[in-house]
Amino acid sequence: MSKKYFRLIFTFSILSFYTLLCSFTPAADTIKASGFKLKTVIIDAGHGGKDAGAKGLSSYEKNVTLAIAKKLQAAIQAQIPDLATIMTRSDDTFIELSRRSDIANKSQGNLFISIHCNSSAEGTAYREHKQSGVMLLVYASKRTGEQMEAMRENASILIEPDYKQKYQALDASDPSNAIILDAFTKKYRKQSIRFGEYLNQEFTETDGRKSIGVREQSLYVLANSAMPAVLIETGFINNPDEEEYLNSEEGQTQIVQTIIRSIQVYRAALAVQ
Repeated sequence: MSKKYFRLIFTFSILSFYTLLCSFTPAADTIKASGFKLKTVIIDAGHGGKDAGAKGLSSYEKNVTLAIAKKLQAAIQAQIPDLATIMTRSDDTFIELSRRSDIANKSQGNLFISIHCNSSAEGTAYREHKQSGVMLLVYASKRTGEQMEAMRENASILIEPDYKQKYQALDASDPSNAIILDAFTKKYRKQSIRFGEYLNQEFTETDGRKSIGVREQSLYVLANSAMPAVLIETGFINNPDEEEYLNSEEGQTQIVQTIIRSIQVYRAALAVQ
């Protein structure tokens, strides 16, 4: 290959990538636009409709997450009335992952809270030392060996008939996709981890619940929400004791109040930075 031909190919590649970057229009930077003020919270009840999520002995994840999400919205309206709330779903409807992010971004949310229930490979049988506890997930571009949770949650994509067209950014073999996705999410990681740590502290120190901690996972719904975002695994639904707690009025109310306290601490911290 001649040097002249090589230079032409290189120049064309640079121009093509520049054109791609210019044509990419991300959602508004809600941290910068709001001066780091928390004005709108997006509440995302995981799964729904034909996507039941994880299953316990007598309940499905989609129903537990919706119940907690509704209680959270009502609690915010009552306890933090100047904070707006947007629900990605308010009934048993299947909402595509891309649409959840789209709802959040178009609503100019400042914080994305996704409610889920965890599940392990142990099944639903009673046994000692079953896995338990909360887990807080924030987005990571790639973390080798930590993809199990991402695969379970992102499995919702496969239910959508045109998922290959919608989720081209998940193609790690495309360098431009990887670069754009990384640039689009990196600025929110720090605040996501910060809110996740507040949640973890409230769950463990105030409520005395076991926690697996704040973990990084490559989850589409977190990666494409243009704001700080945390997915809360509220407990293991396949653990009979935790399933009972997750379905109880007391358990759901406690989880909601933990989130409320964390929002208040996070909001106060943003106001003084």
